[in-house]
Amino acid sequence: MMRKVPYRQLDRDRVDAYVSRHPNATAYHFSAWMGAVEKAYQHDGWYIVSENDAGTIDGLLPLCRLKLPFGRSSLVSLPFCDLSGPLSDSITIEKQMIEEAIGLLPELGARKLELRRAGESMVDSVTHESGGAVKVSMLAGLPDSAEALFEGFKAKLRSQIRKAEKNGLSFELGEGAVGVEHFYKVFARNMKRLGSPVHDRRWFEAIQALYGKQAVIGLVRYDERIVGAGLILIHPHRVSIPWASTLAEYNHLAPNMLLYWELMKVACTHNAKLFDFGRSTMGEGTFRFKKQWGAEPRRLSWDEYNRTGLVNPVTPAKPSLMSRLRPWVESGWQALPDPIANRVGPKLRRYISL
Repeated sequence: MMRKVPYRQLDRDRVDAYVSRHPNATAYHFSAWMGAVEKAYQHDGWYIVSENDAGTIDGLLPLCRLKLPFGRSSLVSLPFCDLSGPLSDSITIEKQMIEEAIGLLPELGARKLELRRAGESMVDSVTHESGGAVKVSMLAGLPDSAEALFEGFKAKLRSQIRKAEKNGLSFELGEGAVGVEHFYKVFARNMKRLGSPVHDRRWFEAIQALYGKQAVIGLVRYDERIVGAGLILIHPHRVSIPWASTLAEYNHLAPNMLLYWELMKVACTHNAKLFDFGRSTMGEGTFRFKKQWGAEPRRLSWDEYNRTGLVNPVTPAKPSLMSRLRPWVESGWQALPDPIANRVGPKLRRYISL
């Protein structure tokens, strides 16, 4: 049986139990992510839920109706993350769920459906294809202990981690509202430096409230100042790090090395088998940074559908008009005074699905 269920009517315990045991699930599939989207940005969520004859869930497709300006909307699985496509016990069930999702488009007045899932391994692939930058997810396997993880690193990486500690940096966990405050100050400054609108602080407050102990904030301190911050989300099989930031003026002390090492240690303590470094463009700076930790690329396969079916894969993409304009947009955003950027940014960010 296939059902279309609004988020607010969802049996979240049953759904989260299925997500916890599915080998291809991520922490973004948990109902907490969609709950945070609704709470912080007022985009409503829907789920395609498949059940077998015994009433057991055997398929799940989370969807968000992303409400855009001028009355437009689209369905995304899911916004603000890289991997959140359909989960199922068979290809047949997956295809049926996608058909149900396409059927929701006219019902909800949405013009397209976007599914974000992983494709093939890119370990032996070239950096670029067809003139377009290849977007990949960077995944690193985790051993049974943090000690084994550290010993598996190359000597240069171990030296960089030790250097950060010798430079006087220390790591701590951020708890409660104070932890969110410390994280957000670093995150907002970093987003401004990168020329990108910042998420609303309420988004991170909702993440912390709904994920509970499955959301862990890590902070790097230098003297009395927080100079690095990251947030990981924990799934039994995979730990994901959607956000990590450092203050540029302290980067010579290597706070990012200590931050990632300590958060990977947390992942090991939860017995996760994968550490998901998130989205990168093959060959670029963040790709090389993540690769040194043992992460390997896997293509991000984002497929777009309209009311008649599959339109085209979203990635890999050739340079678009927006990508050519991006340097100008980023420069303009960087020039804004901080108070204006931090006030206007969240109002724009709710419409940006990445």
